[in-house]
Parts: sequence; structure tokens; C-alpha cells
Amino acid sequence: MLDIRRIREQEQEVRAGIEARGMDPACIAEVLALDRGRRDLLTESESHKSRRNKVSKQVGALKAKGEDTSGIQAEMRELGREIARLDGEVRKTDEQLAARLLTVPNVPFPDAPKGADASGNREVRRHGEPQRLPFEPKTHVELGERLKILELGRAARMSGTGFPLLAGAGARLQRALISFMLDLHVTEHGYREIWPPVLCNRAAMTGTGQLPKMQDEMYHLAADDLYLVPTAEVPVTNYFREEIIEEPLPVYLTAYSACFRREAGAAGRETRGMIRVHQFDKVEMVKFVEPATSYDELEKLVRDAEDVLQRLELAYRVVELCAGDLSFAAARCYDIELWAPGYNGWLEVSSCSNFEDYQARRAGIRYRGADGKVRFVHTLNGSGVALPRLVVALLENGQQADGSVLLPQAIVPYMGGTDRLEPCP
Repeated sequence: MLDIRRIREQEQEVRAGIEARGMDPACIAEVLALDRGRRDLLTESESHKSRRNKVSKQVGALKAKGEDTSGIQAEMRELGREIARLDGEVRKTDEQLAARLLTVPNVPFPDAPKGADASGNREVRRHGEPQRLPFEPKTHVELGERLKILELGRAARMSGTGFPLLAGAGARLQRALISFMLDLHVTEHGYREIWPPVLCNRAAMTGTGQLPKMQDEMYHLAADDLYLVPTAEVPVTNYFREEIIEEPLPVYLTAYSACFRREAGAAGRETRGMIRVHQFDKVEMVKFVEPATSYDELEKLVRDAEDVLQRLELAYRVVELCAGDLSFAAARCYDIELWAPGYNGWLEVSSCSNFEDYQARRAGIRYRGADGKVRFVHTLNGSGVALPRLVVALLENGQQADGSVLLPQAIVPYMGGTDRLEPCP
């Protein structure tokens, strides 16, 4: 969440940031009104407490002289009841202020592109060019069915639409890609691997900003009040929740997890096959860094995700999101998109974001600086990368005229030496 002092001291800047997102900045006025009310109540309560302390000393002196203090004591009892009432109002206002702050999004990075939606995003760079095949390209669904590695019908009978099933070489390809990416991030990019839960509690979801904003997009187990994670960002970022990080910064963590999203209202060509699904696999990268280095760390994070795609010999582009297209908690974000010939378009496989101290304040994640002072860290995360669309791009870019699919050399060792997926008769 935003620091209330920042909202007080930089009200116009915060308002402008909310407006740049295309949102009503009235929430800032509400936050400031609650904050003023809270401080007024505290001032009045502290004034009464000061008077009570002063009078208590006088009562002691009067009693020592044998004077009657019953009237003063009755007045102080009444004052005590008023203090209790004021303190109750302070607690109530604290709760209201905390709840309202949870609904205020992060302020976009000042240089974020201006725009209300994805049309305002800016292409930063491109690696390779979209492949133009010398034959009519097939979609990943057509390829997957002919290779007998994608079984959408069986998956639908198990779980409904939006839950793909990979079989045979498809299942092995999925497992191979996960291992390849984790190995790369751990051995060459310097991340420490963890294997997190895929169910998280309400506090963890609130810490990273999924709650309350994304309540309707997540799968909730009401009996246990637990949520299936929409991304490993949630458990991995909460690794240090309510802690002071004692180890030197930066700390890099990576993890694989299954991810679950309702994708409510999704429709169109993206809903067939593996492009937009309710359950998918993803390798996540999370960083905990000092504020002064966080934007340099964001650029490194993007390069770590790009390295995956370069080694897999895929064409991609890096796009900076405009203010209106940023996620609720992000201050700056780059999307990485792969070209898919059968889809005939770009598919996002990674989002790399700097949240500054927004998540750290919500989750209570701090560090001790060189001066010994405790401060909030900056958190970053990025997909390193998401599997479904990566598989789509590998199938569609690797397809041959005979229906087979060539695999990039980087993944061949993880496939037991298999470098080509052959159609089944």
C-alpha cells in the first residue's frame, strides 16, 4: 500500500498517478479525510490524558493535606470515560483507513507511457523477427492433436473447458521446460529455488495485492478460507512476510508452481487451446532489493526472462506498459511477447514488474540498512516464463511442412535427446 505520509506530502503527485491509470482520484480525498479525523481524535485523546496525569498528581498532593478530592476524582472518572471513547474511535478510524488504503493502487513510474489501455503500450525492443513460414501454418491445437500430445476433449470431461491436458511427449516437454528454466535461473542467474504451497491464506493474498482487487478472478476454498494461487508471486513474495530480512540484499528467489485463474468473462479465439486457461504452469522470479537499486534490478530481471527465450531460439518483443494498463500493485512493468505463426500474433509470456515498497508495506517486509535503520524493501517479480504460451510458440514456430515439430537445441538434453516431435499415424 502507499505510505500515508507520501499521500499527505505529495497529494497532487499521487492524484495525478491515479488519474493516469484512468481511475477516480476521489479515493485520495477519502483517505486524507480519514487520516485528518484520526489525527484530530489522537490529539484530543492525548490532551485529555495529559490533563488527567497532571490532575492525578495534584490529587495526590491534596490528599496528603487531608483535603476532599471526591469532586475532582468524579471529574477524572468522567474524563477517563471520554478518553476510552476517543481511543475506541481512533481504533475504528485506523481500521477504516487501513481498509481504504488497500483499495488505492500504486502510483505509476513517472516515465511510464501515457495511455488508458493496452493501445498505449510502447515497444522497447525486439529480438528476431516474426517467422513467416513457406506454408500455411497450423495452430498449436491442430499440431497438438496430430502429434497426440494435446487432449482437450478428455480434459473437458475431467474439469470443463480451460483445463488443458498434455500427454506423452507433450507432458515431457512441459516437464523439460520447467527444469530447463529453473536450472538456468539457479545456476546462471543467481536465484535460490524454493518449492512453495499453491494454497495461500487471505493475508498472503492481501500482501501482494491480489485482495481485495482480484477477489472474483481467484478460486477460493471457503471452508478453509484459502485461495489457489494465481501466480507463484504470492507465496514467494510472502516468503519474508512480517519479517526483517537479515541476509544481505538483494535476495533472488525462483519457483515453479501450478497457477489458477478464473479468467471470468474471457472469450474469443484465445479461449481455445492453451492460450487462455484456468490452470497453467509457470516459473516465477522474485527479487527483494534496496530501494536505490530497484529500477536497475528491474532491467536485469527482464534480461533474465529474455535469456530463456533467446536460448529457445524464439522471436520476441519487449513492451513497456502504459499507466492505464499496469496491474493494481505495479509501478512499472515490461511485458515480453512471443510471436506465434499459427495464432498470427504476439502472445505475452512474461510480465516483469517493480512494485517499489507497495507490496512490502502490505506484507510487512523490511530490511536493515547499512546505518542500522529498518526500512521497507522494494519487491520485483517476473515470469521466467509462463508455460502454456511458451509451448504454443515452440509448436507453432518449430512446425514443419510434414506436421512434425523441431525442438530448440537447448531443450533437447531435457527431452532425453529427442529433437523432433513426429505426427502420429
